[in-house]
Amino acid sequence: MAAFDTTRPVAVLNAGRFSNIFASVIGTLATWNDARITRKALSKLSARELEDIGLTYADLDTISAITR
Repeated sequence: MAAFDTTRPVAVLNAGRFSNIFASVIGTLATWNDARITRKALSKLSARELEDIGLTYADLDTISAITR
């Protein structure tokens, strides 16, 4: 009589979940950092320079709220 063990070890199942969570955290951190760098660069521009690219200082608050 033959018997087949079809269960997987718990560690294998959790490894996939852990890597997904890890990738999600890294992605979130990368997005946050990109937004932070963008806000910092835009905040250094003068009103005239912002006007040249079609933005105002009020737009910086909107950009900041969107990227959070």
